[in-house]
Amino acid sequence: MPEVEWLKNGLPINLSIPLRRNDTGIYTVQAEGRFEVNETFWISVFYGPEKTCQSTLTIPEHTPRFSCSEGSPQPSEIWYKDDEEVKIPETLTRRDAGQYIIRSFNSLSSINFTVNVIILYPPTDIVELENAEVRLGGTLDLKCSSMGGPRPDYSWIYYQMANVMEKTEDGVSHLIIKNATGLNMGSYTCHAGNQEGNVSKTVRVIVKGAKQECPIQITPDTMVLQYQSRAQRATCMPTESSNVKTIYWKANHRWTYDTEWTPDTNEDWDPKPVCHGIFNGIGGCHKPLHYTLYKTPDFVAISSVEDPGSAYEGMVLQLQCDVVNVAPAQDITIRWTSFRDNKTIDLMEGNDTICDKSEVRSPVSVSCTTNITLKRTHNGVNIRCEAQLNLPLAGGHHPPSMFSDSLNISVCYKPEINTTKLAGTVPLFTGYDEDLVCEADGGQPLNISWSYMSASGPKNSFNKTLRVSAAGYYNCTVSNPCGSTTHMVKVIFKEDYLPLIAGFVALTVIIISIIFIFIYSIYYKNTKMRRYSLKNPKLSTHNGNVAHNGWDTQFPMTKLS
Repeated sequence: MPEVEWLKNGLPINLSIPLRRNDTGIYTVQAEGRFEVNETFWISVFYGPEKTCQSTLTIPEHTPRFSCSEGSPQPSEIWYKDDEEVKIPETLTRRDAGQYIIRSFNSLSSINFTVNVIILYPPTDIVELENAEVRLGGTLDLKCSSMGGPRPDYSWIYYQMANVMEKTEDGVSHLIIKNATGLNMGSYTCHAGNQEGNVSKTVRVIVKGAKQECPIQITPDTMVLQYQSRAQRATCMPTESSNVKTIYWKANHRWTYDTEWTPDTNEDWDPKPVCHGIFNGIGGCHKPLHYTLYKTPDFVAISSVEDPGSAYEGMVLQLQCDVVNVAPAQDITIRWTSFRDNKTIDLMEGNDTICDKSEVRSPVSVSCTTNITLKRTHNGVNIRCEAQLNLPLAGGHHPPSMFSDSLNISVCYKPEINTTKLAGTVPLFTGYDEDLVCEADGGQPLNISWSYMSASGPKNSFNKTLRVSAAGYYNCTVSNPCGSTTHMVKVIFKEDYLPLIAGFVALTVIIISIIFIFIYSIYYKNTKMRRYSLKNPKLSTHNGNVAHNGWDTQFPMTKLS
């Protein structure tokens, strides 16, 4: 009887044990007897289909087609989706996601099972999110929607404020702005992401009726410093710290990544300090610091292009005010003051002043001019100019003004004779002399002369007062370098009726007095004086209550009438 032995992979096996699926392989049989036999066989162990996929299968998009069962012989599979047989493509896409019923079968048996296939893919491009406008105080709903496997998560980047709310419903993210303000104006970025990737989209929101605001606060917002004074510090801070990315200063064409900036009062005439900020949603914005470094003038001087001592009426006199070494020239204001005997006179009101102001903010000299058409009322007036820097200081004050010395104006004009005191016709009474007084206004030393005809011929007098005793024509001539004026006086004789009038008045008074006395005497006799009779006198005794003297003897009298 030959000896038979089975080997698998060179090792003896026990054939009394049933073969299992993992026993498939190459076998060798060896037999020894009369003859020696050694042969090799491939033995396959058959079994029915078995499920190899989980009930929920998550795979990346573009995964090659796969099988969800195994068996021997290899089973065939039929996939059903929505009760319809489907053909699985060579590579799976997001459209192939869903729930499938799989029928797997071979020559031994068949099975049915369900597999939920989830396809992983990055979010799609964002839709529904577009640029938008909202009125000031209005409400706006921004929608951000994207598809992805799994469903993407959403996040927003914008300038966050209390009036903005985020919420997600049915795979759509909503950003709601209520009571919109200028700070809601800016960019809004929606991010949609999952483990497969991220997408984003940025839109811009405009708040109509509002002005774009930069959420920066500079303290102080205005800085006015005097040359070589103690420096101050300006601080720039965001109004909301949660939205800021960075804050920095730019001054003198240099960047300082700090919230503080300190000027040099010896040389920072025009640094143009600006605070910059970069914010979520708003992006970059900036605010300037209103900065001025000023210097009061070294001195102020007034002059005239023409000689003020040779000015004449009607002449246009140009005055010049020189302000030396002042900064900034753009903020200088020139005022002209005219006065006489320490009293201010409004002679310069309405006059235009022209200044050659430089745009340079460092110290320069400034010349300003104004024109005056001279009148005789300007004669003897003193004029000065005042330089004032119109810069606001603490407490509402301004840098102190600086004044020039005064410039005296002497205006020459044609003399004008005072005809109020010197009439055109003057009466001369017989036996009397008359003084003719020639007074004039001329603004310069005046030459006064009289000319007239006398019995002996033409005569001249160079006094202001001329005493005349004869009728005739008398000419007063007043002259100065600007011209001359002549006034003729006609002297006429008149009788002196004053004594005659006085005598007539006296006679009239006497006559009236006599008439009055006569009338009064008649009146007195008739009313005050009475007629009495002494016949049959009856003496009366004294009244004891009445005092009497020796003259009080009472005579009995009878009234006659």
